[in-house]
Amino acid sequence: MSEADTTKGDRRSSKYSTLDMKERRSCLEKLVLRNSLARETLSEFFGTCLLVIFTCCSIATAVLNYGSSGGILGATVGCSLAVTMAIYASGGVSGGHVNPAVSFAMSMTGKLPWVKLPFYITAQFLGAITGSAAVFGVYYDALMAYSGGVLRVTGPNATAQIFATYPSPYLSTLNGLVDQMMSTALLLMLIFAIFDKKNMPAPKGLEPVAVGLLILTLALSLGCNCGAAMNPARDLGPRIFTALAGWGPEVFTAGHSFWWIPVVGPMLGAVIGSYIYILCIDIHHKKDPDHDLDPDHYEKHELANMTEKPKNRC
Repeated sequence: MSEADTTKGDRRSSKYSTLDMKERRSCLEKLVLRNSLARETLSEFFGTCLLVIFTCCSIATAVLNYGSSGGILGATVGCSLAVTMAIYASGGVSGGHVNPAVSFAMSMTGKLPWVKLPFYITAQFLGAITGSAAVFGVYYDALMAYSGGVLRVTGPNATAQIFATYPSPYLSTLNGLVDQMMSTALLLMLIFAIFDKKNMPAPKGLEPVAVGLLILTLALSLGCNCGAAMNPARDLGPRIFTALAGWGPEVFTAGHSFWWIPVVGPMLGAVIGSYIYILCIDIHHKKDPDHDLDPDHYEKHELANMTEKPKNRC
């Protein structure tokens, strides 16, 4: 084959590869969501699904290996890293809330339009249920071997705690509610601090790492009473799934019907924590003098400088 033929063949192959790439791009473009709310909703679904998968798998690894795989500490670290990964995956599109309590606090403080809140929360709960189903599927054989084929909520071979939080035997209803309110209030205070540009914000791109370290701190310090859920979707979504997957209605009656505490407590605590930060820190920042000027006056002032004739300095 001559050099000309080889060159001609390369051109044809490059032409066909270019056409193939264009066809692939056109196919992908058909799947692009044009509506920003739809993109944000899908992002919250995806992020919360990842959060639950990593969180529940971390707990499952500790429980189903009889604590030999890092035990409580390993599960706690895994849950904290799960939050970091979930925010990295979805933060650029929707903010990476992956938590109805966070979204609710953002709406209460004017950082998220109220019209978006139902979409965010619905996506978060659906993502949590989907993530639970994925964990159940990948650990099905291990669950059956550990429990002897009987899925229990309480007892020595209980496995329901892999998916949702349950209270310690000594915990009262009021104490559990206060625990969840306080832990989620602290969560929102520090989230506001991490993202506060006028305070000491985390370096750009490292905010998810800072939030993950925050979750680790809260879990290590406030996880004794009822597992430091601080997330209604992460707790109620998997609980609904376990009720349907074989654990039965006991997941809602265990611990003196504890199920509502990780739902109501975080929602109340998130609002309390966000307003505490605003009242104690945010409103006391020094204002930028430029922001005190009327926008129209500021623009006119700039235009006046641009049109002013330069002085003769000779």
